[in-house]
Amino acid sequence: MIFSFPELVAHAAKTRRLRAGTIIGSGTISNSDQQHGYSCIAEIRMIETINEGAPYTPFLQYGDKIMMEMLASDGQSIFGSLEQTVEKC
Repeated sequence: MIFSFPELVAHAAKTRRLRAGTIIGSGTISNSDQQHGYSCIAEIRMIETINEGAPYTPFLQYGDKIMMEMLASDGQSIFGSLEQTVEKC
């Protein structure tokens, strides 16, 4: 990463209003074990290509629902689940 995470947050705060509960992402972080899932569609498609010779996971389409949740080592949700629907702007 070119910027540190504190620099990323500082830049975001200077260029937009950050409200309580704002989540700032700096990119994907892969799981150490594939059985726990993947961090992004590009990652799973690359692993499929390496293992199977071609990707089979489709890219997101309008109407698809996305749920993201981060669990602590004890299995407890850190910030609850975030759920969104892919919509055309």
